[in-house]
Amino acid sequence: MIHALLKYDFLVLFPVNPQTLCRYRRALTPSRAKDDPSDARLLLDLVFRHPDQFLPWQPQSAQMRTLAQLVEHRRTLVADRVRTTNRLTACLKLYFPQALDWFEDKATLVFCEFLEKWPTLQAAKRARKGTLERFFHEHNSRYAEVIEKRIQAIKSAIPLTTDPGVIEPNQWMVVALVHQLALLLGHIDHFDEKIAACFDDFKDADLFRNLPGAGKQLAPRLLVAFGEDRSRFASAQALCCYAGIAPVTERSGNKSWVHWRYSCPKFLRQSFIEWTNQTVRFSFWARAFYKAQREKGKTHQMAIRALAFKWIRILWRCWQDRKPYDEATYLMALQKQGSPLVKELAS
Repeated sequence: MIHALLKYDFLVLFPVNPQTLCRYRRALTPSRAKDDPSDARLLLDLVFRHPDQFLPWQPQSAQMRTLAQLVEHRRTLVADRVRTTNRLTACLKLYFPQALDWFEDKATLVFCEFLEKWPTLQAAKRARKGTLERFFHEHNSRYAEVIEKRIQAIKSAIPLTTDPGVIEPNQWMVVALVHQLALLLGHIDHFDEKIAACFDDFKDADLFRNLPGAGKQLAPRLLVAFGEDRSRFASAQALCCYAGIAPVTERSGNKSWVHWRYSCPKFLRQSFIEWTNQTVRFSFWARAFYKAQREKGKTHQMAIRALAFKWIRILWRCWQDRKPYDEATYLMALQKQGSPLVKELAS
């Protein structure tokens, strides 16, 4: 509806959380009676009575909205790829588990085309050595030792089962799944090309391109997370709350408990969590911080969220100042402030 209303310049849109409207309706009508006209009146009443709580919605540029849709659709395709690969693995384990050992990465065209050509162990064992060598050469697998090891494994493999009631149905299912997987891989590559071309057109691309662990996939998602309007988030804390990284504290009487945010843009939170998980490998201080959190008894997810909270504060400042992140500069700032993390880095 929002995108359909964008073509009318005279309209000013105010986004209202559905839960806010629901609770406001229940406060005024304990019977929980609901009707669209009454909901419309309640929405107007909310906006007029609390203008400071509901700000007008300012759409981002068409280019930014295009990139946002592209990265989200690509992540959906990646989830489909994982789902298809898992189903393929489950089928192969029933009658042809050797193929899983011959190929380390399942989400590849060479794996798909191998199973399409030889969907059973019996078919692979009947193939000539020259045919197998030519197949691997055509798929850019040119290490003689690796090829020879695979061919020897194929010729010496022992079938898991010879029951046609198991082999034939799963064989056809594997063929169907490898066709789906190959199609998904091609579309993901196509999305990567579109995302890279769109991402390079932004002035802020360099702010996110060289972040530790960002790479070609996560850098555009981080750009979408921050957006173009630098007045949108007044502070790093506001962004942490909006993205669902900052926890929620509830107090009642003498009781107090903390839990994570349930109402937030899930894809936005996923982008920060996935990138933060990568920084543990590529950032010196992030690895030390994560290790310290785990030593305190935190779970992996709790440690990653705590690290994401720190990263957002750093990136927000870089984003506001339009300065790329520099690891050495941040380490010097930690030392100057006397941060306890410096001791972890020294050890």
